[in-house]
Amino acid sequence: MRRRLLGRADYAATVAAMRSFTDARGADTEDELWLCEHPPVFTQGVAGRPEHLHDAGGIPVVQTNRGGQVTYHGPGQVVAYPLVDLRRLGIFVKEYVFRLEQAVIKALEGYGVTGHRVAGAPGIYVNLDDPGGHAALPSPRDPRDPWKGIGKIAALGIKVTRHCSYHGVALNVAMDLSPYARIDPCGYAGLASIDLSTIGVTTTWDDAAGALGDQLGSYLGP
Repeated sequence: MRRRLLGRADYAATVAAMRSFTDARGADTEDELWLCEHPPVFTQGVAGRPEHLHDAGGIPVVQTNRGGQVTYHGPGQVVAYPLVDLRRLGIFVKEYVFRLEQAVIKALEGYGVTGHRVAGAPGIYVNLDDPGGHAALPSPRDPRDPWKGIGKIAALGIKVTRHCSYHGVALNVAMDLSPYARIDPCGYAGLASIDLSTIGVTTTWDDAAGALGDQLGSYLGP
């Protein structure tokens, strides 16, 4: 898998480039992994409901063709876009999503952070009371406050066409998290969005991008 570090990249232009790459690729095209960060932008998935975006506050809103609801991208976040031929890899979408999430979990493990899955809510979450502990998240969750004590540290949204993937996963490293207060992150009211710095981890964007890239390469590359 070829890795490309794009640095700071416009969101819409990057999506257009991914789509062009995917449309043009053939059976022998090498898979690629693009790593970047975006200027502030809210993005709406194909099922995005407008009521989950409360107030853009001057931040651009881009409608896109990935799955999922509204999310935020901004400086201090590692965005990873695997451009993968799933048929050649021999997996289906469910397994692909599992591997994306597992790559994030393993990358977080390197920082002493335990990542968790939440059934029916793609992405990776952290127990705010014990970010490095190995106890399961509270289950069943309190119906009055289902996200109590849980923070989302990585969001996931993909598009698969002709068995080839694009879009991907975003890991929050050291961000201005205030724009998340303007949305229901990924459609979940009351869900706290966190980053590594929130839970006491100090690292650089380059280091986090390298860690996540290594894990994605391990789980998705031949």
